[in-house]
Amino acid sequence: MTALAACPGCVASDVEPARARTPAAATLDLYLPGIHCGGCIAGVERTLRAIPGVRDARVNLTRKRVTVSAATPEPTLWIDRLAGAGYEAHEADAGPVTRPGDDLIVPLGVAGFAMMNVMLLSVAVWSGADAATRDMMHWISAAIALPATAFAARPFFRAALAALRRGRLVMDTPISLAIGLACGLSLYETMMGGEEAYFDAALSLTFFLLAGRVLDQRMRRAVRSAASDLAALEPSRVMRIEGGATVSRPLAEIAVGDALRLSAGARVPVDGVLTGTGAQIDRSALTGESEPLDLSDGAQVIAGDILLSGPVTVTARAVGEDTTLRRMARLVATAENARGRYAGLAERAAAIYTPAVHIIAAATFAVWLWLTGDVRQSLGIAIATLIITCPCALGLAIPAVSAAATGALYRRGCLVKSETGLERLAEIDTVIFDKTGTLTRQALIVPPGLDAWAQGVLRSLAEASDHPLARQLRGSLSGVVPVPLDDVRETPGQGIAARADGVPVALEASADRRGSVLRLGPVSHALDRREEIVDGGLALVDALRARGLSLGLLSGDAEDRATTMAARLGIERVWAEVGPEGKARILTALRAEGARVLMVGDGLNDAAALASAHASIAPGGALDISRNAADVVLTTSVARVAEVVARARAARARMIENLLIAALYNAVAIPLAVTGHASPLLAAAAMSTSSILVTLNALRVGR
Repeated sequence: MTALAACPGCVASDVEPARARTPAAATLDLYLPGIHCGGCIAGVERTLRAIPGVRDARVNLTRKRVTVSAATPEPTLWIDRLAGAGYEAHEADAGPVTRPGDDLIVPLGVAGFAMMNVMLLSVAVWSGADAATRDMMHWISAAIALPATAFAARPFFRAALAALRRGRLVMDTPISLAIGLACGLSLYETMMGGEEAYFDAALSLTFFLLAGRVLDQRMRRAVRSAASDLAALEPSRVMRIEGGATVSRPLAEIAVGDALRLSAGARVPVDGVLTGTGAQIDRSALTGESEPLDLSDGAQVIAGDILLSGPVTVTARAVGEDTTLRRMARLVATAENARGRYAGLAERAAAIYTPAVHIIAAATFAVWLWLTGDVRQSLGIAIATLIITCPCALGLAIPAVSAAATGALYRRGCLVKSETGLERLAEIDTVIFDKTGTLTRQALIVPPGLDAWAQGVLRSLAEASDHPLARQLRGSLSGVVPVPLDDVRETPGQGIAARADGVPVALEASADRRGSVLRLGPVSHALDRREEIVDGGLALVDALRARGLSLGLLSGDAEDRATTMAARLGIERVWAEVGPEGKARILTALRAEGARVLMVGDGLNDAAALASAHASIAPGGALDISRNAADVVLTTSVARVAEVVARARAARARMIENLLIAALYNAVAIPLAVTGHASPLLAAAAMSTSSILVTLNALRVGR
């Protein structure tokens, strides 16, 4: 059996061998610190693809990176073109690494501190201070508010200017206009000895919007990209056979035809062929196949395989970008980029709301100027309209709910890592499970009739190993008193041996590899191995079905085992013997049928499927690549999947309610502002009230 034959996904791969392909284009990553939405993705990719020589450009929003493929890398030209389009860019290694929202903490603090002080000064004005005292309070307020606003509102000003240079309107445009005009009109009123100034309105507007922006950014994934984590499965150095001796060489120096020496327990770094001897390997992370594979001399191994026996010699047949592991990395990166184009509720609402705000404010100014001919009065009413319609409630509506919901889930052992994960989870209508490691686990069955001493020896042998089956066995024997062991020795892929009270004992694989054998001197006891459903698995399936969701089982395991387990779980739709790329294609086909799929999986072979699904969940024991590709990671039982779905649906309902609250607020407030019945100060108070309302409503989802 060849390695590729054992991996259906590799056989089905559309990627041809390196010798059959045209030379690959050079690629280079650029860091994009300012991108934050689907519009940014489209703008960056469109700008780069228009440059002669650029073959392709793909943005990864989570990593804030764009991968550019070109015949000749010209990063300086690309950066200049992006700058001209309003996007800050640097070569990838030059980008700063900060936690999401850290760059807004200081502006938020400055705005809040200044707002409180200016409001205290405004109390004197509101209390009926005379002209001289009022003017003094206004000038002190100006001295505090103008520099504070200029500093704190920079994120809005920068984004608005960048958008205007590109001929576009974004949410930051009316925000910047409202803040700037409120400060300008207030300064003019102060200089002219006017009775009203609105510095507190400008500061409160800035503060509430920054608070919403910080909440939004804190929801963004603060983990590494799933595609980049595949590199962790490759050793940085390997042992190459040179002139009969083994020499440590960087993996990048390995070429096709090189002979490598690999020890038991090592992960295979290249696609290659076993030379001179056979080996037993664990390919479960790549294919989902739960049984170890026994390969003979001349069989093919795949990058990512784990050797259970060794040492062995492997002759490289595919290295670098041509290995199965690297093809999977490209597949995961493509899936991540595609899902990054999902537009959240706030983004979709803003696409309609932003131009409407400008139209209403401009029309208000024009109509009042035509009616009264008074520029000062018309401008004041237009500013009040801008302030009262500024999207504070809209800016808080979604992140406030996300913060409350993710906090509640975190307290229950569910870590939400994606900023749009809850919204996508609320939309799912189909749940597809990986089998091995997600809904099922391998278990060794303690033979009946063992006396207390034999059970104690068995527990001690299990505690001396970190093999997954040994960990499970320890749980089965948790109430047994262990027996002290001497001379403990573990052989990877074979078992563990020791001496107990002078008697040679061992726990080793059986001859057929279908179970294990406990040896106590001359006596042997067979430990059968079986696949069992994880705790809460049956209840989870029932709970999801009760919610009207379609269920499926997607496994790389053999068809008979997958079908049998699906029947036990009550899942009718089954795909078996499917490799990593095959899993991703199945999810793509389901999406083409109109299904919105939640993928739940834990293995390396699930990473591309997790990244390409509409939403995804990984158990806490999953590989790094799968945890980082998922929207939610469970640190407790997989049975929490049903609770995550329920909480996501509740969160989306609160998000929609908040958007309706914001719309209702505008329906009442805008006519008041347009007809001149709301001053900029009253507009700021109304805006603050709407922000408080949506925040209080958001807290309901955390209960």
